[in-house]
Amino acid sequence: MIEIPNLSIPDFEEWGITAFTTTRQAGTFSVAGNEPVGEVMSRWSALQNALAENAPRIATVRQVHGNRVIVQTGGWSGWLRGGQADGLIAIEKGTALATTVADCVPVFLAHASGVVGLLHSGWRGTVARITEGAIAILSRNGLAPADIAIHLGPAICGRCYEVSADVRAQLTGETANRPGNVDLRSLIAEHARSAGVRKISVSQYCTRCDNDQLFSHRAADSGRQIGVIYARV
Repeated sequence: MIEIPNLSIPDFEEWGITAFTTTRQAGTFSVAGNEPVGEVMSRWSALQNALAENAPRIATVRQVHGNRVIVQTGGWSGWLRGGQADGLIAIEKGTALATTVADCVPVFLAHASGVVGLLHSGWRGTVARITEGAIAILSRNGLAPADIAIHLGPAICGRCYEVSADVRAQLTGETANRPGNVDLRSLIAEHARSAGVRKISVSQYCTRCDNDQLFSHRAADSGRQIGVIYARV
């Protein structure tokens, strides 16, 4: 039982896969924020303890707003903190993946076999098509896109996310002469569909609209929630 305050994602439960995003009530998981590092690390330790029975391994990366995705296999236990990347895939059950987010999109991927993935997709990662890259990796591992399910977690919504003309042009592929609003989750869903994914769901939560429950960079929060996914052993 996960006791850390979170927004659970029921989409993958029938496959024995647990996924959720922590809430503001759980506290920040960012060591780069204003809270003492010791307090933040204690939350990570509590997370490890809460997951230990069903996921003896937890993997994270140093996020850099790129499109690199690292594939994890088993054979180890504890907390593995990898290098620069913005996506993780776990081939074996029992490996939890975690990513920190505030307004960027946590992209949860799952397959009935227990293979899971988790991506951090802000505007740069979306332009770099990190979701399509992860789908391609899964395909090379024998998982057809039509059999993959994707959930786009709590993130800033299109009504709240205004970007510069340059960023808007990069995201949409269309000429933009002025700033405008962009819905990252809608774009990511389009990318996933074009790659062959048919099972796509989207969280109802916006980090800015629901700032009382979630951290938002646009709301000047230094805190970060985390997305977590794992297939239970």
